[in-house]
Amino acid sequence: MERLQKILSQAGVASRRASEQLMLEGRVQVNGATVRELGSKADPARDDIRVDGRRVKVVEQHRYLLLNKPRGYVTTRSDPQRRQTVVDLIRGVREYVYPVGRLDYESEGLLLLTNDGELAARLTHPSHGVARIYQARVLGVPDEHDLQRLSRGVAIDGRRTEPADVRLLPVRRGAEEATLVVTIREGRNRQVRKMCEAIGHPIAHLRRVAIGPIRDPKLKLGAWRELRPDEIAALRKAAQGGSTPQRVRH
Repeated sequence: MERLQKILSQAGVASRRASEQLMLEGRVQVNGATVRELGSKADPARDDIRVDGRRVKVVEQHRYLLLNKPRGYVTTRSDPQRRQTVVDLIRGVREYVYPVGRLDYESEGLLLLTNDGELAARLTHPSHGVARIYQARVLGVPDEHDLQRLSRGVAIDGRRTEPADVRLLPVRRGAEEATLVVTIREGRNRQVRKMCEAIGHPIAHLRRVAIGPIRDPKLKLGAWRELRPDEIAALRKAAQGGSTPQRVRH
């Protein structure tokens, strides 16, 4: 017997956190009975487990996709506002994969999609400290004090961000914009945007260039590919706290 949210996560239905929300919303049934209690357990081999009436099947093959998300796509499987989602970019994938973490509507860059709920949960949980690296083009040129504030942590939404690695790329004389390389290890909503707004340098363009050890500067915008076995192994190691992000070269 296993916890129901773990079964749903391993089956690729959703992350554990999202699976818990499905249960709280009364969308999960076990043997015909709606289950809302988060501590509930079930046997995936014997019990009839359904989400929204559809039977949950044990995943036979895990998929690990790397997508270079363009601007104008929502990082979810479906959107109430009927906007385009990242799933629209991976047509032809038969498995029920879902995005790992967030990448907001206006942002572009690397995004993982998988049906490996266990790995997805580890990659998104802040306790594992998996680094995300962003290139942020900001309005104005931050000074050393601004950079130190970002590095130490700034208050957003009433809570201070964890320390970040921040560096300023070379700036032309008289430039009105600058590019920062920002490495964070937590995944709060629109975090990098809010961090830059907090120091008075709002973002004009944001791109994620690395997720832990995974990067691919040759992957075209809107394109996706399968992760290689060595990349999957590196992700697993990173999710156990055993990986140090590589420095972005320019």
